[in-house]
Amino acid sequence: MNIINPEAIKRKFETDILIIGAGSAGCIAAISAASGKYKVMLAERYGFAGGSSTQMLDTFYGFFTPGEETRKIVGGIPDQIVNRLDATGDIFLRPNTYGAGTGVNYNPERLKYVWDVMLQEKNVEVLYHSLLVDVSVSQEFSDCIFYHKGTGFFKIKAKRVIDASGDADYCHLAGIPYEKAAESENAQSMTTTFRMANVYLDDFEHAGGKKMLSQKMKEAVVTGKHPLPRKEGSAHEMCQPHCISTVAVKVTDLDSLDVEQITKAEIEGRRQAFIYEDFFRAEVPGYTNSKIIGLSHQIGVRETRRVYGLARLTKDDFINESMPDDRILLCGAPIEDHRKGSSGESETFWQYVPGRGVYGVSYKTIVPQQSNTSWMVGRCFSATHDAHASCRSMAQTMAMGQAAGLAAVQSLKLDTSASDVDVKYLQHALITSGAILDLPQQKASTGRNDWRKNF
Repeated sequence: MNIINPEAIKRKFETDILIIGAGSAGCIAAISAASGKYKVMLAERYGFAGGSSTQMLDTFYGFFTPGEETRKIVGGIPDQIVNRLDATGDIFLRPNTYGAGTGVNYNPERLKYVWDVMLQEKNVEVLYHSLLVDVSVSQEFSDCIFYHKGTGFFKIKAKRVIDASGDADYCHLAGIPYEKAAESENAQSMTTTFRMANVYLDDFEHAGGKKMLSQKMKEAVVTGKHPLPRKEGSAHEMCQPHCISTVAVKVTDLDSLDVEQITKAEIEGRRQAFIYEDFFRAEVPGYTNSKIIGLSHQIGVRETRRVYGLARLTKDDFINESMPDDRILLCGAPIEDHRKGSSGESETFWQYVPGRGVYGVSYKTIVPQQSNTSWMVGRCFSATHDAHASCRSMAQTMAMGQAAGLAAVQSLKLDTSASDVDVKYLQHALITSGAILDLPQQKASTGRNDWRKNF
């Protein structure tokens, strides 16, 4: 776009591969790319890595298929992250309590440190507190301009770029085409997550657990005793004793890419969180003396820009259990569409993958149109609204990052464009690194302490 005066740029860097956004997809992409001989840089606007995995959530979904015949369908570098957490007692497997399959519950504060360690071990050059503000693309390089409040504007010249920003910031600034959620359908709602301490889960379970909580939420909405924003929501055990984490707040009809509207959303999310605190303390056994001890660093945004790739993941792919020849990952997650809701309509729409319950995702969904040197991973990858609502789980976005990192290395090594990467060679590299591209025959073990049994 070239909106920054070149004289304002205070510092310049060069790298082979630049990853923009250190969420779970971006971190895995960096670690994957750094396994080769090329210099890798990772730029992140916050002061820590992890994105949604450390800002607002505490559970990896997507490693396992839901249902009775559970299979483990994501592996490789994502497993290494979970193994690091397991080594310090900072995970447990949480059963399929809310429909999306067995979750890997973790300590998000420990995970911040694990991301740092893994990136340092791979010699990834990380720049925190770095906000992307401009992009200029030539035939061979992308000049990406960032801003840091102390350094000022600085430039990173990169041969290959992986957009893991969530909001497709690089693609937007580079003029790569995309669609914006809510332009053709309602965007999924936003959520401020919160954590509560001094919760006695034995008392909660003895009083009826999840079913009891669901009933009390519905009663609160119907009677108006507590002005909850929704009748449905989850509250689940954390690694920390007597602590729970929630996905209950619901903010709709606001655009997270508009400064005034996202400000309103942040304020509304916090307001709702403390309405829930009053509700839990007054109505739910086990929560009488509990208090909120933390809010998500920002409101959770489920979808904004979805980049147009060389292919798009669609609901038909989901329904037909598509297994494209160029697949780079598997997904078994249901469509989980957090809707605005209306009278008589469920607030969260669920639809499960039929048949064997798994589909494959094409390499072309992470390669943008009109670009030879970039990829997009995470929630800005190429998918329709429905398909996106299935394939946005963190295990799947980490698998995208693993594939994009290896593809960027291959592109440099063989001097090919992103679209001309030899997918068979990429698939071989993925399988060698531990990725899973075919449905395993063996059932996964998903008891609370069974992570190690899946290897």
